[in-house]
Amino acid sequence: MRRTRGALAVAAALTPVLLLATPAVAAGPAPAAAAVTAAAPADGTPVDEMSEEELRIAILRIMADEDSGRGVKREANKALDGTVEDMRAFLKTGYRLAQAEDDRVAIARIIGDPDSGRGVKREAGKALDANTPEALRAFLETGYRLAQAEDDRVAVARILADPKISPALRAAAEDVIDGTPEELRYFLETGQYEVDG
Repeated sequence: MRRTRGALAVAAALTPVLLLATPAVAAGPAPAAAAVTAAAPADGTPVDEMSEEELRIAILRIMADEDSGRGVKREANKALDGTVEDMRAFLKTGYRLAQAEDDRVAIARIIGDPDSGRGVKREAGKALDANTPEALRAFLETGYRLAQAEDDRVAVARILADPKISPALRAAAEDVIDGTPEELRYFLETGQYEVDG
């Protein structure tokens, strides 16, 4: 236990250097298939050939990622408290499975959010029904955004269906209805309130 805490203290001090020096998963959750690659050192050493120090650094990098959830951190800590083989097992399969656990929780929260629309809930449900790490990750990385865009288009269509909207709002809604997911979201959150402004 002491050894792990000491390693965590060293990692905390080195994290900025490690994150800048090597490809890390700080830009967002790593796809399940790339979990081992993202955890490997910059020189591409396979997990089975990594030294104990390299294994610890790879796991600490994962823990330092702000997108790592409770399941990932819990399993990473168990691996750090265990043997070298425990650390290898975490990097090979445990990380992927713990990430899937965290992804299930994130998707359940999305489904439970009263602001989530039908399209989002439908696609989230499909991901949970598939119940594979890959399906869960795919929903969070791309499916959620696309389902949200579907729901946003419905919301814009409802605005257009209102016979009492102003000409400026109608024109803005017509311009954005075939837009990108980001344009739709911006319009619903901000743009529609600036139109008559």
